[in-house]
Amino acid sequence: MRPIIENQAYSPVTEGVDDATAERLAVALRCATVSSEDPTHDADAEFAALAAHLEAEFPLVHARLTLTTFGRGRLYRWEGVDPGPVAAILLAHQDVVPAEDAPRWTHPPFAGVVDEDYIWGRGAIDDKSRVLAILEAVEWALAAGLRPRHTVYLAFGHDEEALGAHGAVPMAAHLRAEGVRARLLLDEGGVITQDVVDGVDQPVATIMLGEKGFATVRLSVTDAGGHSSMPGKQTAVGRLARAVARVQDNPMPLRLTPVIADMLARMRVAMPEPRRTLLELAGTRGVRTLTTPLITRILDAAPTTAALVRTTTAPTVISGGVKANVLPQSAEALVNFRILPGDSVSDVVAHCRRVIRDDEVTVELDGATSEPSRVTGPGPAFDLIDELATGLVPGIVTTTGLVPGATDSRHFDGLAETRCNFAPIVLTAADLTRIHGTDERLSRLNYARLIEFNRRLIERLAAPAPDPTGARP
Repeated sequence: MRPIIENQAYSPVTEGVDDATAERLAVALRCATVSSEDPTHDADAEFAALAAHLEAEFPLVHARLTLTTFGRGRLYRWEGVDPGPVAAILLAHQDVVPAEDAPRWTHPPFAGVVDEDYIWGRGAIDDKSRVLAILEAVEWALAAGLRPRHTVYLAFGHDEEALGAHGAVPMAAHLRAEGVRARLLLDEGGVITQDVVDGVDQPVATIMLGEKGFATVRLSVTDAGGHSSMPGKQTAVGRLARAVARVQDNPMPLRLTPVIADMLARMRVAMPEPRRTLLELAGTRGVRTLTTPLITRILDAAPTTAALVRTTTAPTVISGGVKANVLPQSAEALVNFRILPGDSVSDVVAHCRRVIRDDEVTVELDGATSEPSRVTGPGPAFDLIDELATGLVPGIVTTTGLVPGATDSRHFDGLAETRCNFAPIVLTAADLTRIHGTDERLSRLNYARLIEFNRRLIERLAAPAPDPTGARP
């Protein structure tokens, strides 16, 4: 992706958004657009209210871009000046997860409260702030007379939290049918973390280049049952418990994938000794095979970094039995896996059967699955996102990575040369717990960074203004 504005000097963002901008986001947060896999759940009126708000507050966007809807999903096409490859697909999602712990919130989760420092509400980080920030930036660009050199798409799903089947899936299918191949796909996932990476004092901007897959495996056991006074050698619950323990105690192997090796190489400059030297050795030809096992064991020591070097195993649900003096006739458990690139859904199932070693335990997939996405190389589009992030928050160390969870991006796999999951907001470890948790909020300063990031990105994608002399650029 060739920069359109050469040698652009950007200053850091140091002030938060004004009241009117904060309130536009707050109104969106008041729409309880909770998505659900339950077909009886209906938040259509809330999505309609959000759509009406977007159309009222961003009139130029809705007058000049072409909008196609997919259910409540919204796909905007911003026609470029010149023909050629699509410049970018900018993803975000309108839906949110429930807030079942509402009494514990400082402000009600769908009140959209704005104070001096924060905008509070479910979706403030994940992910309505990105929907609104993109629209703020495009509305500003249209008012300024800017237009992209090549076409840009804005894709706002409405069921990302429920796996995207009715929003992102048909939107991506539509783009494939149109033959779209973008230079950049930008979505949620990575952020700038502060005091989160052990031993690193600088803020760390993680621009994700792919995501892990997922699968849930159901383990089930059936038995004849009977009275608890005359049990056999093993009950259904006991057999199931042993199977769950074997799966948990025998995780899938540690591996250092190329994208995580690249992540560590970029992080090396900010690492304290002796880690810096270890990572230098890891990048030396002939030494990598000796140091890799040590590096993966170090990363495996903490849950946040263990997810980078293995397919993770998480038993999450177990049930069986009806009464203390009755032998259970059935028992089952669910085990969730987040799959590292290089492993597959079928590998997970085969691994479970191999480590359980019990033909009386049924092993089968439960619900939706997703293979790991392709991991794109950094490339010019990555460099552009890196440059813009560094301009917003100086002093950061930028690295690559993998999204450990699931995003709508996976449905757009193969539609862009480079995929970046990133938002330039600075979060602490405590802030990260608010995502899908209690007291989700976004600071005014972070929201200003998010809007300005999108403005600067659009500037870089813009066609040059016509030369009044008539000379061709």
